[in-house]
Amino acid sequence: MDVRFPKVGEGADSGKVVSVLVKVGDTITAGQTILELESEKAIAPIPSPAGGKITAISVKEGDTISVGAVLLSLEGDGAGGSAGGAPAAPAAKKTASPKAARPAVVDDDEDDDLLPAAAEDDGPVPAASPYVRKVARELGIPLSRVRGSASGGRVLIEDLARYVGKLEAKVARAGKYAEGPQGLSFPLVNQDFAVFGPVTSEPLTQLRKVISARMVENKVTLPHVTQFADADMSGIEALRAQFKAAYEKAGAKLTPTPFLIKALVNTLQKHPKFNASLQEVAETLIIKHYYHIGIAVDTDAGLLVPVLRDADKKSLLEIAKELSEIAALARDRKLSPDSMKGGSFTVSNQGAIGGSHFTPIINKPEVAILGLGKTSPKAVVTADGKIEARPILPLTISYDHRVIDGGSAARFAVDLVQAIETFPASSVKL
Repeated sequence: MDVRFPKVGEGADSGKVVSVLVKVGDTITAGQTILELESEKAIAPIPSPAGGKITAISVKEGDTISVGAVLLSLEGDGAGGSAGGAPAAPAAKKTASPKAARPAVVDDDEDDDLLPAAAEDDGPVPAASPYVRKVARELGIPLSRVRGSASGGRVLIEDLARYVGKLEAKVARAGKYAEGPQGLSFPLVNQDFAVFGPVTSEPLTQLRKVISARMVENKVTLPHVTQFADADMSGIEALRAQFKAAYEKAGAKLTPTPFLIKALVNTLQKHPKFNASLQEVAETLIIKHYYHIGIAVDTDAGLLVPVLRDADKKSLLEIAKELSEIAALARDRKLSPDSMKGGSFTVSNQGAIGGSHFTPIINKPEVAILGLGKTSPKAVVTADGKIEARPILPLTISYDHRVIDGGSAARFAVDLVQAIETFPASSVKL
């Protein structure tokens, strides 16, 4: 039987082979991991649905594969059927990847297949599968500009690939310009820097490509405004010193981050528009009554954002333990795709590295993000007029100005600072 790449989750229709864990001649069992696949921001193990002796391996490290692609062939226990004993599925039609579908040479006449820009506004949106619509949306391609090749003008993934290939060819002829989000054009960098001195070339990883595309989209399509503030961490530092030993006995490291997440959730409950998303098509603001906090984690591979779910329902101890767990999973690239979905608000904490205020980019479709700098001693004038050195935390709040006005952001910042500076000891006690 042929073992094929299964659909492993929503949106996980393709991926890059990171490692092949078996070789020809090996005898494997049903459920044994045969390779690891990088899809979006996660690396997932792919198990074999049946057991038997491997007679051929059809993929290698670095290959990009799609659902239905043959991974390897088996004989013996699993020969002639799937893990459940059903007959092997007929060979699936191989779906060409966008790169493979792009023509090497595109004649000027072929540009006739590129529908005019006016079609985006005036023409009907053609039929397409949810997956094709998702890919087109992520690439910023209006489907009304793509000529479908299936019955009734239905757009296939091959049509998208052909459209992208022709755009690239058109870019090459027109002077290296590409079409970005919302029809914006920008120059592509294609320069030989070696003429100026020694250089090293490193291909972008799949994760870095995803981060790059998302950051450009988020920055270009959202009107960012940034609010700055400072918070006195004296109270929280005193509570940490008081309860640090008890938390260590309970198996948790009591860092400032759990305190700040608790204070953030308290503030979000007072300002619900910050815990929302703008449904752009329906022109509706969706207020979320759950508090799933995305935690930006700096890893060797790039930025990952696992989600701490139901932070409002968890104790400080539970949050401290879970933060350590998800950070370790992120650094080891063991996060599942679902663990990085569904966030309602994101926190980017650079305090362990250093630095002060910075301007984080909103994690679309959220409408705001909190940036945390390094707590440092600063001179502060107290209420009685004295000057004291206090541990001061730099706070930055970037927000979507379509949803949140400056006055609302200022009030949010004031309440967040108050929640931090008046953190109750009752929330820390075990």
